[in-house]
Amino acid sequence: MLIRTALTGLAAAALAAASVLPAASAPEPVKIRIASDHTPPPHPAALAEILFQERLAEEIPGSEVLLFPSKALYSVPEAVEAMTEGNLEMTWGQFGKTAQIDPFMAVVVGPMLLTTPGAIDAIDGFETYAMLVKRFEELHDIKIFGSAHLSFYMGAGSGSRLLKPEDFAGRKIRSMSPVENAALSAWGANPTTMAFGDVPPALETGVIDGLLTSLGGFNVVKDQAPFFTVAGINGIVGDYYWIGASMSWWNSLDAEQQAIVERLIVEEMLPFAKKANWCNDKRMIDKYGTEDPSKPGIYIMTADEAGVLADALGSGTADHIKKSTPADADEWVDKFAMEAKAAVAANPMGSHWLEDTDCSEIEPWFERFAKKKKK
Repeated sequence: MLIRTALTGLAAAALAAASVLPAASAPEPVKIRIASDHTPPPHPAALAEILFQERLAEEIPGSEVLLFPSKALYSVPEAVEAMTEGNLEMTWGQFGKTAQIDPFMAVVVGPMLLTTPGAIDAIDGFETYAMLVKRFEELHDIKIFGSAHLSFYMGAGSGSRLLKPEDFAGRKIRSMSPVENAALSAWGANPTTMAFGDVPPALETGVIDGLLTSLGGFNVVKDQAPFFTVAGINGIVGDYYWIGASMSWWNSLDAEQQAIVERLIVEEMLPFAKKANWCNDKRMIDKYGTEDPSKPGIYIMTADEAGVLADALGSGTADHIKKSTPADADEWVDKFAMEAKAAVAANPMGSHWLEDTDCSEIEPWFERFAKKKKK
């Protein structure tokens, strides 16, 4: 009886002591600004950023993610500089545009290389990609979390069908970066690098005859450039997003904050962005696709038709990149081409999980922001 009483007393004392111990504190709120040059919702990247914004507020109450699309805060090169200086937390960047500040980023850009969804999604495992991640941490003080996909069906739009090199010949075509200029020049066009915001009036006034853009971009200018041509996946343009953070900001977070932010980016935001991009392409093709190249709409070339453009391009893109980058980048241009070829062989069409995406699960996101736009 005495033993039982003593044990009971000890248990009560332990409970009393536990009751006065401080409870595990929640992580301090995090404030993040994300700069980008993609358009607002329903752009797939913008939808993914909103998912991250909402999920971070759930995981760390009081946290804020402020989104600055369409270069509202910085262009991509400016954002890289701001992160290096510790004046910006995160960027949703683009490899081709980042090459303006670090030419090495151009080594993974170019059409007709990664030509299947699985090959594009494999880029994070490339040695070339690992080199760029290491380079950005060491030279720019930037942590890259991963890559995301631009529209798979980047293409060429105009008032008439751009199908063969002679269709491009002599036309003034908007490009997104100097890397695309190489392909346009090989096809006989006069390339003009231009921000997308300047494109609609330039088409209206005849300053340009056509443009390279995504399916989302085509949706904006389909009245001025109703004929949109795609040479298969990445057949006209090959470029990708990267998502990164300032190391000076990242290192200011504690371990728990870092773990939550990185998990949400890698396990939720990036996979969602890839699905949203895939489904957005599908929505556009379902709505505007045509199998008759003489009619307006989105036309996907046959393999033979795309092969004509590929033959005319030859090594033009790689040659341009080598000329515009330091000599020690040349080996990486060739390395990326080899890795891309191997990735396409290992990931043929129909073999990747992304191609089995149930887009009905993503559709409410598009509808949510389509309704807001109408209001």
